[in-house]
Amino acid sequence: MPSGSSQSTLPRTPVLARILGALAAIVFASCLSGCGAINRVPTLEEQAKSAWSEVQNQYQRRADLIPNLVETVKGYAQQEKDVLTGVVEARAKATSVKVDAGTISDPQKFKEFQDAQNQLSGALGRLLVTVERYPDLKSNQNFLALQSQLEGTENRIAVSRRDYIQAVQAYNTEVRTIPGRWIAAWFYPEAKPMETFTATPNAERPPNVKF
Repeated sequence: MPSGSSQSTLPRTPVLARILGALAAIVFASCLSGCGAINRVPTLEEQAKSAWSEVQNQYQRRADLIPNLVETVKGYAQQEKDVLTGVVEARAKATSVKVDAGTISDPQKFKEFQDAQNQLSGALGRLLVTVERYPDLKSNQNFLALQSQLEGTENRIAVSRRDYIQAVQAYNTEVRTIPGRWIAAWFYPEAKPMETFTATPNAERPPNVKF
């Protein structure tokens, strides 16, 4: 009886294992928190989302310039109807595709956004080439101002895309490698790798809008 009574007071093996596991997790989390590792995943995630917001801002800035550009060109080159229509339609499509910071881990949605922006870039490039045939338009002050703003915006787009790519690379590396992968699995299970831009022809430099 005494021996049986003594055994009944000992913790059962599964319970003991859970207790030890919980204690180990607490100690490990404390160590990680002390060195800042436990906060690295959300920190890098927020940096990538912030960089993505800037990409969207610059693309929106370009979209806002296009209506005035189209109207200015139309005043001098109404016969270029197909080119002008192509720009208007491409802009409408580009502005209708939305990819916010919460969905940039969706490959399909991100591809739709990139494809739409690439199509707008192509249509805009064709419009600017068309302008070469109209010297009076090229010297128009309103057009020159829009040209300058557009050039600056294209440069900002290139910079913001570069910053976003770098931020996503750092974040994706963290959630795919150890110990970041473990930390994400334990503390941030919703953290998923993010999508980034794929290379397109002449993507290493912004479109040339100078004349």
